[in-house]
Amino acid sequence: MKSLLTADGHKEIVARMSQLSEASERKWGKMTVGQMAWHCQYPLKLAIKNKENSSKGNWFIKTFFKKSLYNDKPWRKNLPTAPQLKAREPKDFKSESELLKTLVDDFYALRDRDHWYPHPTFGTFTKEQWGQLQYKHLDHHLKQFGV
Repeated sequence: MKSLLTADGHKEIVARMSQLSEASERKWGKMTVGQMAWHCQYPLKLAIKNKENSSKGNWFIKTFFKKSLYNDKPWRKNLPTAPQLKAREPKDFKSESELLKTLVDDFYALRDRDHWYPHPTFGTFTKEQWGQLQYKHLDHHLKQFGV
């Protein structure tokens, strides 16, 4: 599985993101390209901040869904989205995509970090799994917009 914490994975994602524009049309789902750029920021912010949390996660999700976050099998289209990650109002593509690019770079810059706190929903990930999760999420949404 590719990872956003490797030079190749980072370079690929950045190159694909640069192919997006305000005119990029979705192939599935309801988000605009600006909303997608906004939506993709949250998982990166969560990992970058790397804060300890009191949540133990959801045992059902950790047991039955967690491995799909970082394995080689592509996610299916139109997966449900957590309510706090749904973009309910229009988002400016230019500003949201610039912030997303900054976060992608900031995450990649942490490739040598040794300590990663657990995800509040999915629990503990290794550094490699964090990188794979971020790559897979971005890959899924870039494919959603044809890049």
